[in-house]
Amino acid sequence: MPMSMDELRRRIEEIDSGMLELLLERARIARQIGELKSADETPVYAPDREALLLRRLLEPELSPLSAESVEAVFREVISACRGLQELPTVAFLGPEHTFTHLAARKRFGHRAQMVPVASIAEVFDAVERGQADFGAVPIQNSIEGVVGLTLDCLLDTPLRICAEIYVQINHYLASRGTMGGIEQVHSHPQVLAQCRQHLRELLPGVEQVATSSSSAAAAAAAESPGIAAICTREAAAAHGLEVLAERIEDMPDNCTRFFVVGDLDVAPTGSDKTSVVFTTPHRAGMLHRALGAFAEHSINLTLIQSRPARAEMWEYVFFVDFEGHYDDAGPTAAIDQLEDYCPLVKVLGSYPTEST
Repeated sequence: MPMSMDELRRRIEEIDSGMLELLLERARIARQIGELKSADETPVYAPDREALLLRRLLEPELSPLSAESVEAVFREVISACRGLQELPTVAFLGPEHTFTHLAARKRFGHRAQMVPVASIAEVFDAVERGQADFGAVPIQNSIEGVVGLTLDCLLDTPLRICAEIYVQINHYLASRGTMGGIEQVHSHPQVLAQCRQHLRELLPGVEQVATSSSSAAAAAAAESPGIAAICTREAAAAHGLEVLAERIEDMPDNCTRFFVVGDLDVAPTGSDKTSVVFTTPHRAGMLHRALGAFAEHSINLTLIQSRPARAEMWEYVFFVDFEGHYDDAGPTAAIDQLEDYCPLVKVLGSYPTEST
């Protein structure tokens, strides 16, 4: 016989109470682990351990929940328990409620102390100076390509890449007013470009105003009902705006990849990536030879990007991502080969592979 509404609600209350007891027990154990880490001077944030934990939890069939929902719940649990050991400070390209902020929250949870800074270079500087434990920076967008400033900073910094984060890019049209009363739409120039077709349909002829960020656009929209912002849902909520249209990006598969950087070496997990930068002698066939070192050891490259070498005009540095950890036999052998004839070889970090 089916259970009544009251019986089902009582059952949920029982389950919730049981979950709370288990969460408290997990927190007590996490605190004990924190004490051991403190005694051994072991870093509190362990990307390899967290990746293995989440992969194990997400491996079974999770229906009717989605893997994304389950991961979000457990990342907050991990964040809350990590906060009992130490609250990490994370610098990110601000302001708040931008996609970089969302990426940092996705990885570190709401317990972490978030520090917005004005540029990508300042993120690296804050971590290098010890003003933040980690930094979150954008590295690659599925539509716009790589972020050159991040690559330049990675070349110069002593920090390593500790983790990667993927964030789906969804844009929301938000305002204090109604659709018919909108006189201007504000957002970052790239965001306006990514919503061009939808804007022609939703707001034909309405003036478009470029802002420094989508969060700045939301702040402007909060000042006047005649202004709409294209921003994140979180920015709209923070500024008291009503969402008038959801997911107005013209290309629905838009995704941005972010790096977490810090003074941390990450252990292998069995599913990892490594980022390397190198230069080649300015002679015919040298880049072919360098890339051949990866092919020789059956290493799959996932990114190849060149950047101008700032020290020499018309010289280039090459950034490569590949599957595997630096400590694995194949990658170690390939990098040893590169070092035989490349003037510069720098391993930027090995880190757990994140699903998109």
